[in-house]
Amino acid sequence: MDPVRNPFAPGAGAQPPELAGRDDILASASVALQRVLQGRHDRSQILLGLRGTGKTVLLNKIESLAEDAGHLTSFIEAPDDQTLAQLLYPRLHQVLRKLSLIEAARARTHAALGALKSFAGTFKVAFGDFSIAVDPAPGLADSGILEYDLAELFVVVGEAARAAGRGWTLLIDELQYLQRDEFAALIVAIHRVNQKQLPVMFFGAGLPQLAALSGDAKSYAERLFSYPPVGPLDVGAAARALRQPIEDEGEIITDIALTELVRRTRGYPYFLQEWGFQVWNVAEGSRIGMRDVTAASDAVLRRLDEGFFRVRYERLTPKERDYVIAMAQLGTGPYRSSDVAAKLGEPASKLGPRRARIISKGMIYSPQYGDIDFTVPMFDDYLRRLLTISPDPAQAPAAPA
Repeated sequence: MDPVRNPFAPGAGAQPPELAGRDDILASASVALQRVLQGRHDRSQILLGLRGTGKTVLLNKIESLAEDAGHLTSFIEAPDDQTLAQLLYPRLHQVLRKLSLIEAARARTHAALGALKSFAGTFKVAFGDFSIAVDPAPGLADSGILEYDLAELFVVVGEAARAAGRGWTLLIDELQYLQRDEFAALIVAIHRVNQKQLPVMFFGAGLPQLAALSGDAKSYAERLFSYPPVGPLDVGAAARALRQPIEDEGEIITDIALTELVRRTRGYPYFLQEWGFQVWNVAEGSRIGMRDVTAASDAVLRRLDEGFFRVRYERLTPKERDYVIAMAQLGTGPYRSSDVAAKLGEPASKLGPRRARIISKGMIYSPQYGDIDFTVPMFDDYLRRLLTISPDPAQAPAAPA
């Protein structure tokens, strides 16, 4: 088939041609965004899921819904090398500049800009190529205690948005990379704007351990947020995600080929896009069949191994690689931490710090006490393939640049 017309989009956060199986999440988000503009309460959301389940795609879609509803939006990907204050400052500055153009909101916006300047000065945030042309607001968002100051800042931004007849939606991806005190401060800030019924919404996304982390940070977080699970698609939605784009291009996929693709991908959205992309490219006619699925699978696994899986594996130290390889050798997870320790021939207590470092890198998580599992679907399969290539995977050649 013509590769130029290939409808599939196997990329990080790339919008798929058919966003299947997520209607409930998007409908709930849409209702919440509209309710807060009317001064009614609704819960913010934190999307929970493994890598490759489409959380970033959903955040991008929710951002579009927010803009359509009348919200200004701020989208942040939380890296592990910047503070929350550094991430928020330029986005809030941009939001307030837009609000300042609305006559009814100018006084509130001026006050909010003063608070933002106080906040930036207190937390040593560099102004970069722009500065705020108002004086700091003494006594507002400048205590140096992030929980207090962020809450005050969110309130004045929310008041400016309300005066303008608009809303403000903050979206943060990779939420698990925030520091504990930053996460707690964010929760307090969202709680405060909820109490004051301001048109502010928050949507976050991250790995499954976030629900427990939010509860540890603030006990009321479980009532403040909803936590929609973003997992693999069911069989019907997975089939639709593959079939619909193909048929929209005037081509055909056989039922048996479709069933096999759903089985191989296990319904994970990223893998659906990878397999769909490759099977389209290998098909020579206008009909995708089992022969095309078989021919495409080697190319898919090679791309996944050299990219999606390998870049994550290379973040681990040799000792950490030993740990995840031991997990994979036990079969399919979840795994008991004690079983991994036994596999490595070391006391479980001694392995605690190593396990914690791998968790902090976002490679594994604890679905419940005493258990661990991979955050990357099919990563155990990759590690077992790696073992067949090299007896010592720690010394396996690096992925191509």
